[in-house]
Amino acid sequence: MTESASPTSGVQLLEVEPELAGQRIDNFLRTRLKGVPKSLIYRIVRKGEVRVNKGRIKPDYKLKTGDIVRVPPLRLAERDEPVPLAQGLLARLEAAIVYEDKALIVLNKPAGIAVHGGSGLNFGVIEAFRQLRPDTKDLELVHRLDRDTSGLLMIAKKRSMLRHLHEALRTDGIDKRYMALVRGHWATAKKQVRASLQKSNLRSGERMVEVNEDGKDALTLFKVLRRFGEFATLVEAKPITGRTHQIRVHAKHAGHCIAGDVKYGDDAFSLEIRGLGGKRLFLHAYMLTVPLPDGGELKLEAPVDEQWAKTLERLSA
Repeated sequence: MTESASPTSGVQLLEVEPELAGQRIDNFLRTRLKGVPKSLIYRIVRKGEVRVNKGRIKPDYKLKTGDIVRVPPLRLAERDEPVPLAQGLLARLEAAIVYEDKALIVLNKPAGIAVHGGSGLNFGVIEAFRQLRPDTKDLELVHRLDRDTSGLLMIAKKRSMLRHLHEALRTDGIDKRYMALVRGHWATAKKQVRASLQKSNLRSGERMVEVNEDGKDALTLFKVLRRFGEFATLVEAKPITGRTHQIRVHAKHAGHCIAGDVKYGDDAFSLEIRGLGGKRLFLHAYMLTVPLPDGGELKLEAPVDEQWAKTLERLSA
């Protein structure tokens, strides 16, 4: 091999240890395959080149204790250094932290920032925090928010906290509540939407979700917070299940799509909201109640951004 050639790994067989059970396959590989570009990791998983127990798996597969992960030969990067992120972005995310201790970070994620890289994005919140906290080796997202959704996002700093919170999510032990500005007059009596959801991918690769009785059961509880005549309603949404785009699709299914939703929304309604200065998706994770490992409870609220607040002021004028 000449000096200019990039080194190549052989086939690797990786056994999943108990403390890593429950982790997504892509996150597991990013941690284990140092020097391999994230884009390459996502590609080999998507194409089925990574096998678990000799079988193909999907990118969202969650590992189990004792799983054997087969990784094909890979061309390694010569340097294992992340692309430096803009200091302005790092400072903005640092300022967005609403809670931090030795095991957990919770931030009020701004709208428009993805939670992780991939799908053409070089970085997201988790990549930024790995640069902000370089001495914390086990930083992992506890859950996800859509790129255009703002609000409370949890990042575990320790494996033990990640496992604890994943278990709490599985057993409905975490109370997450969102605010959404929706079209029209939401009836006070309409307190829940239960409709099965099914994911599909368009030719462009874009992910869409639709109500389909063959999909997975999904339940969202709704409560009216404020009305703006017959034009719009501010509602609280509490997802009981955690399906992709659940609140957005359930709001549409109820006949009250969310302002600024380019996938599932009403263009005319969103355009009117834009005219008031609301150039964003009006979905915000504003409240979070989390059980802590020591038996205590963490309850947090996150304010909306200035654009959201001013838009609602103009709506009520």
